[in-house]
Amino acid sequence: MPVITLHEERFSKFVGRKVTLTEMTKWIPWLGFDIEEEGEDYLKVEFNPNRIDFCSYVGVTRAFKGLRGWETGLPDYKAKDSNITLKITEAVAEVRPFMLAAVVRNMELDEGDVADLMEMQEDLHWGIGRDRKKASIGVHNLDAVRPPFTFTAVSPNSVKFVPLDKNEEMSLQEILQKHEKGVAYKHLIDQSPNYPVLIDRNEHVLSMPPIINGELTKIKEKTTNLFLDVTGTDYEAVEKSLNVLCTSLADMGGEIEKVTVEYPDQSRFSPNLSPEKMDLKTTFANSSLGLHLSTAEIIECLERSRLGARRIKKGVIEVAIPAYRIDILHEIDLVEEVAIGYGYYKLKPTFPSSVTIGEQHPTLKIANLTRQIAIGLGFTEMMNFTLTNESIQYEKMRRKEEKDITLANPVSAEYTIMRQDLLPGLIKNLAANRHESFPQKLFEVSDVVKLNDKNETLCERRLHIAAVSSHPKANFTEIKSIAEALITNIMVGEWKIKETEHPSFLKGRVASIRTKNREIGIVGEIHPEVLNNFGLENPTVAFEINLETLIG
Repeated sequence: MPVITLHEERFSKFVGRKVTLTEMTKWIPWLGFDIEEEGEDYLKVEFNPNRIDFCSYVGVTRAFKGLRGWETGLPDYKAKDSNITLKITEAVAEVRPFMLAAVVRNMELDEGDVADLMEMQEDLHWGIGRDRKKASIGVHNLDAVRPPFTFTAVSPNSVKFVPLDKNEEMSLQEILQKHEKGVAYKHLIDQSPNYPVLIDRNEHVLSMPPIINGELTKIKEKTTNLFLDVTGTDYEAVEKSLNVLCTSLADMGGEIEKVTVEYPDQSRFSPNLSPEKMDLKTTFANSSLGLHLSTAEIIECLERSRLGARRIKKGVIEVAIPAYRIDILHEIDLVEEVAIGYGYYKLKPTFPSSVTIGEQHPTLKIANLTRQIAIGLGFTEMMNFTLTNESIQYEKMRRKEEKDITLANPVSAEYTIMRQDLLPGLIKNLAANRHESFPQKLFEVSDVVKLNDKNETLCERRLHIAAVSSHPKANFTEIKSIAEALITNIMVGEWKIKETEHPSFLKGRVASIRTKNREIGIVGEIHPEVLNNFGLENPTVAFEINLETLIG
């Protein structure tokens, strides 16, 4: 979890009034912080990664002033035109395709501000940029270079510059081989034949994203005008990182200016600091919190959380979300802001109107019992995703495709449908662990999702258990005895095993598990073609049982 150290004097400076350490200790936890350490004049506090805007003094004090009612409502951020252009060439499309930029003028930085800026940069690298993979930030002294700027990719030994905190020139290749940052992050770009660089009109190098900035544009105490760049592989992460950084610098006294970013196929203006809009129903807020707040009171609470709010119709509030609040995604997130603005300390615990004794749901009972039995039989539990794809579910299992519950907008070809069986996932687990020693005995107790037999517009969840055993001597007798032991310990009543056929199993070595003339499972030796499809060499036996049918 990220941590920030807040010194009493510096905290008071950003608040604009004297705030004692006692006040900080009392009120800061109500913003969602955990106090890790309290010194004579400072607090070291931990914050949730989703509130990455808390990575700076200005971010914390901005929320603190709202909570105390000293400064409420939506902060107003303006960005003027700078007439500065950043050109993105096609050469970076395969290695680092996105970059946005901004200019910040008239900063008055002291030593603490420079340190805060560097710490903020690293927190954003971690919190949004995923250790620079999705986004990385460059902060430069604008007065040391001449626009327009160009973001391009060049051959590894064609350009040299002095990296940050060094005193001799190095080629891009040398930076990846010798510089500490180059060694740490070379995996982000070394798969490309050309490496990205940001240069000015005179071809002076500002940085080698996402590795290191240049010494030429190093930020110092007397630096007044900044050029910010954020580059990455994920446009949303790039934009969010820039917005958090720009709004923080604006609250530190800087004047934000837009940069024209020219891509090969379009132009953009950055940063975009316009607030997003979202509706909040007053009934939803009150029912979620157990309160009876009026529309005006909810608006006041939202404004204390530094959001904009206005009534647009009866029972509905339009909420304006500032550009730095990248964590608000759903209406329930706005309810949380109402609770913060109202004050968690005001919420009074109440006893339920009736006292009842809870117990486990029957499905959970049989799931836990089944897990205990399977572990007792020497199997190791797996936990796989509910999402899968047609290749794993059908093609590799030698099955014909059925009507599935498909995703409307899958983000990758790996997860496109809901699984209908557990067994393909377990065989995939075996394939992923081919390098481990055998025998391997795995099981999973979890949900599958199937279309309703009578109405295909509906789907239903079913609890299954599947198990696999893979080793040179695996055979039908072994897995049949294990399945029988499991069923005997779970259910009371008659059941039998009857010969059947199944495309995923070897003919003559597969049987159905039946009770009350109903098939509840399958057991047998996996077909050699299935093993070959998954790259498995050892014979493998398996069973899968629908546990829903065993719940009494």
